[in-house]
Amino acid sequence: MTALPDPETRDLFDAAPWAALAQAEFGAAAGVPTMLSAGEQRLYLWLARDWARGAGAIVDLGCFAGGSTARLAEGRRQAGHRASVHAFDRFTASEELKARMLYPAGIPPFAGGDILPLVRRLLAPWDALVTLHPGEIADQHWSDGPIEILAIDAAKSDAMADAIAARFLPGLIPGGSMVIQQDYFHWRQPWLAAQMARLADCFAPLAVCPPTSAVFLCTRAPDADMLARAACTGLDDAALAAGLAAARAQMARFGQAARFDRLAAALAANPGGRVAWRMRKP
Repeated sequence: MTALPDPETRDLFDAAPWAALAQAEFGAAAGVPTMLSAGEQRLYLWLARDWARGAGAIVDLGCFAGGSTARLAEGRRQAGHRASVHAFDRFTASEELKARMLYPAGIPPFAGGDILPLVRRLLAPWDALVTLHPGEIADQHWSDGPIEILAIDAAKSDAMADAIAARFLPGLIPGGSMVIQQDYFHWRQPWLAAQMARLADCFAPLAVCPPTSAVFLCTRAPDADMLARAACTGLDDAALAAGLAAARAQMARFGQAARFDRLAAALAANPGGRVAWRMRKP
């Protein structure tokens, strides 16, 4: 049974009020490099500033150089909330990634793959609000209270998606927490849509934000047994395809048939493929 949001919340997200945000509202966050689209940047700021009530932490999983964290922290600062923004990442970057994402944004070239010192400098305006968690996300655990916004951009394999779910989803607030699956429609990661469909009793889809993000309201915090039953690790291709079909039905009102077609095609073109960077284009 798919969980449903209340009509007021559904109407609010259908109106996509974040789309009206002006660039000036980002303040210093506008200068922090990010892989987010313009629409996703507005969504992050709006959720932290206008949706959140300060009832729990904001958790940003896979923040690269801190761009998403900066937008979330700026929203939190403008709202006057004190609960921290927790950013998890390896905080490393290859030479190719630095050349593609950092140097064009005005970051002077530097040696080595460690970007943690850079991230600390970039996030200095929100130092009192942000807590950084360097290292492998799968090796870490959440014990800092309820989570009000959970932004996920690190589920690059089915195993990582399940590890993230087990560690962070139980901390969500029923009726008050949002999950942003930033790669929900990314063709390289078809397990994400299947995972959220398998957790349909706990999450109601609220919005789609191009190019690949989807936003879900937590209606029920999943417990360990529910997460074990919903796990994608070990599913064969037929079971994962069934999960995609369920996700297509769950998200039907958003009109994303072409994107679901591509997810299904990617799964068919990569038998047994469960690691994003190894997936071949369909």
